[in-house]
Amino acid sequence: MIAPLLRAAATFSAARSLRAAADHAINRVLLTLGIGVALVVSSACFTFAAFVVLERQLDAASALAIVGGVWGAAGVAGFVALRR
Repeated sequence: MIAPLLRAAATFSAARSLRAAADHAINRVLLTLGIGVALVVSSACFTFAAFVVLERQLDAASALAIVGGVWGAAGVAGFVALRR
């Protein structure tokens, strides 16, 4: 008599923990996607702003070269940091 009740309680507990784990995983994925979108938008805005400011002082090609060089240096620094 008590074994089926224990089995039902264990099944309910396992299902609840699985739902909680799935909710946690979904929240982490959505948070990661949100952070990724925010980084892309903010880097595009800052790149455009830097380009506009530099273009007022220099010509367009020089401004684009400087902005590209900064992004290249950031990429190399990120690669070196991730390789360690």
